[in-house]
Amino acid sequence: MPRFTVVIPLYNKENYIAATLNSVLTQTFTDFEILVVNDSSTDNSSAVVSQFADDRLRVIEHSVNRGLSASRNTGIKEATAKYIAFLDADDLWKTTFLESINTLIDKFPQAGLFATGYEEVYPMDVSIKHSFDVQEGIIPNFFKSSLNQSIYYPSCLCVAKEVFDTAGYYDEAITFGEDIDFNIRAHANHKLAFCPQPLVQYTMHSENQITHASLKNKVVTDFDKYEAAYTNRPDIKKYIDFHRYVTAKLYRISGDMANYKRMKAGINLTNLNLSQQILLNAPCFILKAIRSIKKILQKKGINPTTY
Repeated sequence: MPRFTVVIPLYNKENYIAATLNSVLTQTFTDFEILVVNDSSTDNSSAVVSQFADDRLRVIEHSVNRGLSASRNTGIKEATAKYIAFLDADDLWKTTFLESINTLIDKFPQAGLFATGYEEVYPMDVSIKHSFDVQEGIIPNFFKSSLNQSIYYPSCLCVAKEVFDTAGYYDEAITFGEDIDFNIRAHANHKLAFCPQPLVQYTMHSENQITHASLKNKVVTDFDKYEAAYTNRPDIKKYIDFHRYVTAKLYRISGDMANYKRMKAGINLTNLNLSQQILLNAPCFILKAIRSIKKILQKKGINPTTY
């Protein structure tokens, strides 16, 4: 039995999957299996994967496109290792990623989730490294540490398989912000061990990047059910309200005023800072202008905070 199962959901990433697989196969820690879950890709992704000859690599085919959450769940259920590391098909691990995760597991066995820092990679090889004011070890409160900027991205995460027995799997009905939904359930009752080194390169220029997509026809997290479930957790309520705020702005930018008002109505404004309260009520053209300026600055390696 390998130490890690690496789950890579794959859908139409022919230009990225080779580099992603190479970033796994060149890890300094080598006791792992790779499960590529091909979610019925229509491009050349499958052919690219077939060029890799390694006994640790296995491909699972979905006969129809089922979505990111379903692909992750397939990988979880097929995994043979105790620890499951996730890697999106257009992201990269630095060579010591799994070694660092393994060190976290050995040092902090009381944790159920393990992650490292990351850097965002933009076109023209511009990268932004995110630093968090934390030391290696157990994060006292994931929800407080992930306000405004998530402390990790999905490709930074490794989860003990037993966590899914209590937190559940990824919700396959959700098609936008799947990770937020899982994070609430997982971090409510399980500890996170964290290495602040940026050992993951998160690709921001993929054609399919979900953050560039419209919310039209997307299903988002039902924040109301979690608010009811965690009435005694103000930290979770604040985390939920932050993501309501982000989602409300996206609805407003996309012109969906009904869902904007619905999402906004659930927010306790005391959980937002003054800038966030102002932006929540800003006209659509201002939000679009701010987003455009932010993208320009990010491509120059500058990461302004617009939250």
